[in-house]
Amino acid sequence: MTLGHTRADGALLPPDATALVVDPAPLVREALAARLRAMGARDVEEAAGLDEARVRAHVSGPRALCVLDVDLPDSTGPVPGPAGRGLELLPVLRADGWPVVVALTAVTDPGVVRAAFLAGVQGYLLKTSPLAVLTEGLQAALSGEVWADPGIASSLAVGLTRTPADDGAGHLSAREVDILRLVAEGHTNKEIGDLVDLSALTVKSHLARIARKLGTGDRAHMVALGIRSGVIS
Repeated sequence: MTLGHTRADGALLPPDATALVVDPAPLVREALAARLRAMGARDVEEAAGLDEARVRAHVSGPRALCVLDVDLPDSTGPVPGPAGRGLELLPVLRADGWPVVVALTAVTDPGVVRAAFLAGVQGYLLKTSPLAVLTEGLQAALSGEVWADPGIASSLAVGLTRTPADDGAGHLSAREVDILRLVAEGHTNKEIGDLVDLSALTVKSHLARIARKLGTGDRAHMVALGIRSGVIS
């Protein structure tokens, strides 16, 4: 594997690079922020969940790197949402021009791993991996490579060999496409209902039909499949 160049001062990040760390655990955020500063980051913002991350990402503007956990809590409280929900931040970052996003998580579910790469992460790292693996993965992603933690090799193989749901995406109704697009923007069921003048229960029913057509009930995976098939962008 060809990695990027280390700076003359030994730092791995470009001069004046800044970053955003998104993780629900304060100790993880603190440790990762310290590691990024040791790698050369001038400034590191931190966010604990999706809502806070959206605000910080928008206010700060594109930074050199975003490292996020795919298993983030929603706005209703500290209990994590569906595994992979952190990937709902990807469309926001992509629209704002963030160049590099790396997932750092304990989630190894093949569907989530596949959804992460389809959604555009440059790296997928596990929290259980050694520090050397973390450093190598971050450096590779910052060098423009797509990097997968050795610990998810089997998950990645399973995810990539699953039958694509492109045909199912092609059978989504106009209303279902609208709802999937709003899911990609990170809205809750209630917010979606308010935007399209439907009850949250009706939105939930639409999402159930979308899940059946796409073959997955994971919101991040549905969004990734919708982007891949071209029905949403």
